[in-house]
Amino acid sequence: MKPHLIVLDLDGTLLTDEKVITDKTAQALQQAEQLGHHVALATGRPYRATAPYYQQLNLTTPVINFNGAFVHHPSNRNWHTVHKPLSLSVVADVIEAMQEFPYNNMVAEVMDDVYLHRHDEKVLNNFKLGAPKVTTGDILNYLKDDPTSLLIQANANDVNTIRQHLSHVHAEVVGHRVWDSPWGHVIEVFQSGLSKAAGLSQVAQWMNIPRERIIAFGDENNDLEMIDYAGLGVAMTNGIDELKSIADMITPTSNNEDGIAQVLNERLQLKIE
Repeated sequence: MKPHLIVLDLDGTLLTDEKVITDKTAQALQQAEQLGHHVALATGRPYRATAPYYQQLNLTTPVINFNGAFVHHPSNRNWHTVHKPLSLSVVADVIEAMQEFPYNNMVAEVMDDVYLHRHDEKVLNNFKLGAPKVTTGDILNYLKDDPTSLLIQANANDVNTIRQHLSHVHAEVVGHRVWDSPWGHVIEVFQSGLSKAAGLSQVAQWMNIPRERIIAFGDENNDLEMIDYAGLGVAMTNGIDELKSIADMITPTSNNEDGIAQVLNERLQLKIE
């Protein structure tokens, strides 16, 4: 069997709800690599919150972080890193416009620096992994560099209003998606055209793996483009309905029950008991 590239989202996919990789899933990935296949991570997380799992699996592949805004190779400094942050001027326009809309909080990240608009321990707890430098206060007063990401927290009934504004006023320069987090409904604002699929295309080209030999796993709307791009796009059974509707297959069990291992066992002819 020719080498395949196995691409894994983290939260809700590779990781259980307790944020760990099950022994059976780790065993499946290790066995796949022993057979000549490759394993890569594609996540909305920054690298500081990805590194523990990358290291646990002893990976030697590039990583797709910030949903494609930062694609890099942790162990190969000669690899062509791609970092596509938002323009600071555009972010300033968005933040200023938010003063006319109901929102709860905003978070900007410049790689490993976190800027929190309003102090909120519940929000802050989700950004502490990897011990980033955290600055709290009016983001426009402190942000001096193009941010890798901008997150807007809002109530559920206000999300569409804010997204309509982003689509109407900033459509040419930014994209946006919404997802639910432990700290509320979040609108992620990013440079137009970015996605995990865009980052995956670069990684696959470098590894000389054609699309038909890419197996991608995901569970949320930030995985839509990647699942559609992959030769075999796999939605977790615990994933959202929209993703399941476009996936080539759905895992028989959830992220808590070795769903990934079961698919790889069958597709790559592994020998996982």
